[in-house]
Amino acid sequence: MSTDIWAWVHDAHRQLAEAGHRRLADAIYELPGHANEGRNDQLDAVYPEALAASRALGLPWVEVYLRHWRMQNLLNKRHQGEQALPEAVDLLEFAHREETAGCPQSVCVVQDFAICHARVDGPGYVPERLAVLGETLERIEPARACFDCLSREYSDALEDDGRHAEALSHLDTAAARIQAAGERLSLHFHHARAGTLSRLGRHEEVLTLVDTAEQAERSRGREIDESDRLWGGLLRARALASLGRTEEALALLPAREAAERHADLRDGWTRTVELLVAAGAWENDAELGAVLAGWVGYLDGTGSHRPCVDLLLAAGRLAVARGARTVALTLAETGERKLARLRRTEGVAEEVAALRAAAEALPVPELPVPPGELAAHLAEAGVPYETGADLLSVALDRYQGEQAAATELAVNLAAVLGGLGHARAAADLLWQWLDAAPGDEVLTGMLGSALIDAGDAEGVRRLADRLAGTSPADGHWIRARWAAAEARWAEVLEQCEAILALDRSRINTRRLAAGAATELGDHATAQRLYQELLEHALPAGAAPEEERHRTVQEPDLWHLITAATANRDWAAVRSAGALLGIEFDEPEGPVDEEWQLVTVRATRTNGATADLPAVRTGPATARILPVLGDDLTLNHGDVVVFAPALLEPPPAEDAPEEERRGWRPVFELLTLLDPAGYATYWIDGGWPGDEPWAALREDLQQAGYAVWAYSGEQYRITDPADEDAALPGVYAAVGVPPTASAAEADALLHRLTGDWTHPLAWLDLAKAAGADVARHEETIERYGL
Repeated sequence: MSTDIWAWVHDAHRQLAEAGHRRLADAIYELPGHANEGRNDQLDAVYPEALAASRALGLPWVEVYLRHWRMQNLLNKRHQGEQALPEAVDLLEFAHREETAGCPQSVCVVQDFAICHARVDGPGYVPERLAVLGETLERIEPARACFDCLSREYSDALEDDGRHAEALSHLDTAAARIQAAGERLSLHFHHARAGTLSRLGRHEEVLTLVDTAEQAERSRGREIDESDRLWGGLLRARALASLGRTEEALALLPAREAAERHADLRDGWTRTVELLVAAGAWENDAELGAVLAGWVGYLDGTGSHRPCVDLLLAAGRLAVARGARTVALTLAETGERKLARLRRTEGVAEEVAALRAAAEALPVPELPVPPGELAAHLAEAGVPYETGADLLSVALDRYQGEQAAATELAVNLAAVLGGLGHARAAADLLWQWLDAAPGDEVLTGMLGSALIDAGDAEGVRRLADRLAGTSPADGHWIRARWAAAEARWAEVLEQCEAILALDRSRINTRRLAAGAATELGDHATAQRLYQELLEHALPAGAAPEEERHRTVQEPDLWHLITAATANRDWAAVRSAGALLGIEFDEPEGPVDEEWQLVTVRATRTNGATADLPAVRTGPATARILPVLGDDLTLNHGDVVVFAPALLEPPPAEDAPEEERRGWRPVFELLTLLDPAGYATYWIDGGWPGDEPWAALREDLQQAGYAVWAYSGEQYRITDPADEDAALPGVYAAVGVPPTASAAEADALLHRLTGDWTHPLAWLDLAKAAGADVARHEETIERYGL
């Protein structure tokens, strides 16, 4: 088995592009980058369409490839475990059918299968992982890239079995075989070896290895991408912290925000921070505890059971060290629950028991006031959350008074636990009290929020079913909020409409429903709901504080303007605008004015975002300025509707004047309102100089065309007179108006640039015009375009 995976990828990409399946061809190139770099939103945008296309075209090899890279993302960047297990098992079966067994990516699916079981319980599945990986390694050549990957995975299985020295030996043997086959070791291979050295306590060697490996990559002209840069920094930071070189470790440790974005960094980040805390170089505070609790909850939800236990043990040790008794006990309870999901518990069960014992040994605080007065005291005194959790736990255990007061204590404790990142524990507590007071609206509302925060789909269903008989509107509301959390907008709208059928006065329900309608592109429904909101809202001055949400808020008016703009209901736009104090140039008709330069953030067909300069033409409209390629569904001159909320805040008042002067509001694209109909063709060639280029721009604009240069000063092309020299070049997009044909555009460009010293090439336009393409092909060849 020796098929080169990347040679196959290049061939598949070329064949698909030539056959007109450009979107699928692009996905084949883009998906691995999205997967490895943790660009989850972009992967999620591209994958479903690509997978459907591969199946519709009957391309099982492409399907294996796409599913494998998605699995790499789910397992490595999102740390899914049991949640991804059905797909991992199904993909392994699919990749070894007769029609897919020859696909070079089929071997890599074995790695997906092994990683997924490691996420569920690495030590518990060591025999199975070693067996399937060993069998696969025996039948593939060391020259293949997957030999590198599977060797690292085999080493990981040995490490999960506590056989660190054997893991290092395996990696060294694999490295020798790869190099003997004439191949280089990947940077990932070096990182894996550095991790093994770290577990063996050989920290100086870790530093040397990472430095040497990265220098080798750069010497080969390869840039270190973000993922590898973060991993390298984390490996160095942990080694330095282990050596007591804390200042250097702090300088290299990736920011917490990076670990928030990349779940695969969290274990190493936490272990490094634990070392820094022990050395007095990092503050062990409640904020750190809340972050770790959130990560524990995430792993709990994805069914990544063993990593969840490992992380909660570290979080528990830190909680004990700072005296956070309730938090430590909560983590111990989570650990005890997770032990039931592991196949192999020796060692880790004792660690969980030790955590509980250490938490229970912490002093129980004395209550500063009687239990019934504690909630008010905590609010008045501004007691820290973890201290408040300990006090509320004691009060709840000791309180013997009225049920209502006890319920208030439980609600407060649940709120504190939720604020500390323990949404699952908060929900469990509220369930206990709701059973004792089934009609309590506060408990019900708090429980619904806690279940959503915990990502507990079954809990949400259970609560909604429970409410269906006694309070159906509340049952629909919890389902609507859960659907919104999962971006299931049609269901949100359905549940909200069911509530409004029961109670037409609901305001927040209309807000949520209108937002869902907007997400679905149903702007007529969104406008109707916002107008109904205005009709049912309470007068601003007459509403008590607890019902302020039932008055019209400024965002309601902006959202109404946006929906009405998308519907071309200019009277409604002007009416809502008047309530906001907006003055229009004309009293009626479409709003098409010139306000300011803004940026419209759109999504490319591959899921990436694009920030497009535009001129704001009204409260919620803008005209796009650049000429754009086919990776966007917009083009020059198109008028779009944007969402009203600023995506980025303006500079602070004390920011440098240049920063404040150059700032432009950034808005999210909502929908296309008026397409201008421009077609894009690319021109490429030698830079003519500032004056000729300015003249070309002006002449094209006077003829109704547009041009947008994408190259900068760094763009260079080959000088035909001296192949060792380079000329400044220009790469630009020309927008051809709908009133002009391709032939007319071709002739116009010939007339305007024909006397330039270095010609431009516009091959695609010449083809569309039916013109002679030989001149353009020659220019491309001579200038190395």
